[in-house]
Amino acid sequence: MRYHNITKDDMLNGDGLRVVLWVAGCAHCCKGCQNPVTWDPDGGLPFDGAARAEIFEQLDKSYISGITFSGGDPLHPSNRLGVRELMAQIKEKYPDKTIWLYTGDSWENILYYPMMKYVDVVVDGEFVQEKADPKLLWKGSANQRVIDVKRTLEQPDPLVPVLHCRDYEQVYIETSRPSAVKGCCD
Repeated sequence: MRYHNITKDDMLNGDGLRVVLWVAGCAHCCKGCQNPVTWDPDGGLPFDGAARAEIFEQLDKSYISGITFSGGDPLHPSNRLGVRELMAQIKEKYPDKTIWLYTGDSWENILYYPMMKYVDVVVDGEFVQEKADPKLLWKGSANQRVIDVKRTLEQPDPLVPVLHCRDYEQVYIETSRPSAVKGCCD
């Protein structure tokens, strides 16, 4: 596995403050991608012990909610084994920290991947520039879904994803009423 960056104290790629691992390698090559430098699976740096230690140092902080895997695509064939191994280590050492994963693949194609047992939230689907909207919560285009993996896998039909959170626009409309008391993820 190779990576381009480790972002610390990130507030844009999941709930709370997070550490984000930006892996190298993506076969989707979406038009308008925010990070095309990560498409080449041979780009970036080898993920080594120093990178792992940097991530664990961040996860040791009590105020860090968890880690987000992005890129590139963490589910690119060149990343799957390394991502799964790192997720397993993180869940063992930090069982209360959440793992988020961004992928251009669809939930229906990935729900049986072995690493899904470690993932709390997945943002699925390719970025579609024509459906881009800055008001969307944790996703770039309206076709993408922010899926609660644990709740989805627990239900009788895991092919029907349970959404983790609604979009900003819907949350704003619902919470702007005086009687609204629920948070965006209720």
